[in-house]
Amino acid sequence: MKKLVFIGAGSMAEAMISGIVEKGLLEKEKIRVTNRSDQKKLEQLQQRYGVSISGSGAELFDDADAVILAVKPKDAANAISAIRPFLTEKTLIISVLAGVSIESIEKLAGKELAVVRAMPNTSAAIGKSATALAVNNRVSLKQKKMAETIFNTIGLTAAVAENQLDAVTGLSGSGPAYIYYLVEAMEKSAAEIGLEKGLAKELIIQTLLGAAGMLDSTNKAPKQLRQDVTSPGGTTEAGIKVLEAHGVQDAFISCIKEATAQSKKLGSMLSSEINSVKQHV
Repeated sequence: MKKLVFIGAGSMAEAMISGIVEKGLLEKEKIRVTNRSDQKKLEQLQQRYGVSISGSGAELFDDADAVILAVKPKDAANAISAIRPFLTEKTLIISVLAGVSIESIEKLAGKELAVVRAMPNTSAAIGKSATALAVNNRVSLKQKKMAETIFNTIGLTAAVAENQLDAVTGLSGSGPAYIYYLVEAMEKSAAEIGLEKGLAKELIIQTLLGAAGMLDSTNKAPKQLRQDVTSPGGTTEAGIKVLEAHGVQDAFISCIKEATAQSKKLGSMLSSEINSVKQHV
């Protein structure tokens, strides 16, 4: 890669920049970052990672292998309209804009472009994201591999069809929040059964790490792993019976389905707004 340009300097952009620099994927001065108004944030990124925050217009995009859209979804129309004159058919667009379709990006750009849509999650901040990638038919194999390489610096990547991204959003995009919600309950229960807060946190984190490690390192299904822990008449069985009585598993299934439906709804709303903006440009 010769150069990457980030449009937007928020938390996801920083996570990606951190991963790229830490893994030595690209020389840091060849990573260029710009945003609409927050100069202080740009200066912070420059100080932390040594990236370039100078240049504008054609100079900024000259020789860029990819332009990474990392603004808020509501700012997509303004961001893409601003850079439209500098985009060519050779430019790879990588979008982390939740809910903004490839079709909408192309309409705003006003030209045929190679576009990769990515759905990472907040664990990108520590290099543990689960990122799904969808591409249009103008993305070459080389460009697809480049996008995968970029997102591999912040975790795991998986290729999906674009129509699966809403499901990915409901499952893994929002997934960390579900785990944190579970941990909140575990911490509250620990306090009620008399465990000191610091000790409880340490035990909970190690329990989660251990369970994740078991899922990752064994071929056993989650149900089998659960049954292996659950002795008849034992403590685990007593706890599981309470979860079943409260329909916790069904609640989680409904949670993920609802998050997926909301992703579809928000995506449709954003597409409508973008099309409306496009008509008035």
